[in-house]
Amino acid sequence: MDQESLDFWRRHSIRFLEMALRSDRRQVLKTPDGYGKRTRECGDTIEFFLTVRHGKIVHASFETNGCIYSVACANAVISLVEGASIEEAWQVTPETIADYLETLPPKEFHCAQLAAETLFLALADCQQKHRNPWKKFYQTYE
Repeated sequence: MDQESLDFWRRHSIRFLEMALRSDRRQVLKTPDGYGKRTRECGDTIEFFLTVRHGKIVHASFETNGCIYSVACANAVISLVEGASIEEAWQVTPETIADYLETLPPKEFHCAQLAAETLFLALADCQQKHRNPWKKFYQTYE
């Protein structure tokens, strides 16, 4: 292993590494209760899929074409919102995500911003579908 690779592993927390390498939450749901998709100018995209029961997020998943930092931020969002109420999930900010990861480099903070913005789109979609539940069955996501 070269020095640069070794430095990467040394400068990141265990939590960051777990979130960056975790892949079991990458899943596209066909009829989520909440869906959000956001693409940054650089082309990185995150999508969130939420399943909500009785006002609580019981399952969340994501898809991304982004870098390891986007993956870490998306996984962090899911860790923060699963089991939370919709109202609690609205409190997740880019700073919350960065704090949760412990060692997100400042130059990669835009990945936390992308993840938070995408979460807000999914939460807004969830609230819209709660007001109009029939809409859930007319949209598919692939």
